[in-house]
Amino acid sequence: MSKSKPKRIRIHAFTRKYATEGDYRAYLAKTRWPEGFICPKCGSQRHCKLSNGLYQCNECHHQTSVTAGTFMHRSRLPLKTRFLSLYFVTQDKRGISATQLALMIGVNYKTAWLMLKRIRAAMGNRDAMHMLGGVVEFDDCYIVGPTVGKERGRGTEKAKVFVALSLKDGRPEYLKLGVTENIRKESVKSFAEKSIQHGSTIKSDACRSYIPALTGYDHQYEKFDPKAESLQRSTCGNISLRKAEFPRMIRFSV
Repeated sequence: MSKSKPKRIRIHAFTRKYATEGDYRAYLAKTRWPEGFICPKCGSQRHCKLSNGLYQCNECHHQTSVTAGTFMHRSRLPLKTRFLSLYFVTQDKRGISATQLALMIGVNYKTAWLMLKRIRAAMGNRDAMHMLGGVVEFDDCYIVGPTVGKERGRGTEKAKVFVALSLKDGRPEYLKLGVTENIRKESVKSFAEKSIQHGSTIKSDACRSYIPALTGYDHQYEKFDPKAESLQRSTCGNISLRKAEFPRMIRFSV
């Protein structure tokens, strides 16, 4: 999943705002416990802070850190280095390699590779939990190198991918992709239930597997004629669609 036009912060502003290890710890503590410390084991708010930076509950004596349960946990790197790693990965929309990251944060390749792996896993987990809502455009596409002499379109042997794009005020907001073995009803339904909130408006073409799979949604579809390269008028329930109302998602091969 991705979001259009992410808010950016320049590196000098970032390092000025978070200048010391204490600044990073304070940020994590405030984010983790916005209403004050709560013991993850017994729920008590009575605690003390130890000299090693850990928080200890006064009731059950459970100890925890501000990084527990995050990708930053159990790393020997300073918090500043871990935060800078996250900054460089999230601010470059083109992606970043372990070699580049190693040069930027001043560590060896193996350390940068492990940190990059943790960050990507955390981003993937967050994306998996996010559900698209509102108006969502839905389609499938095929991603792989061109194959000469093979079948094209939905019968291709290329990797099949579901694509769901949420819109806000008519502009792209979030994008989710999902690799699938096929585009049958069961696969479409499974992807939709994991990715799109029930009650959302889904716009798609009139693929025969989409229509029965997307019940529970406000499914608006239009028939697509690949030979005429035009969208024909169609209806779904009491809803009538026009070509101008549906900016069709383009299938592509790379």
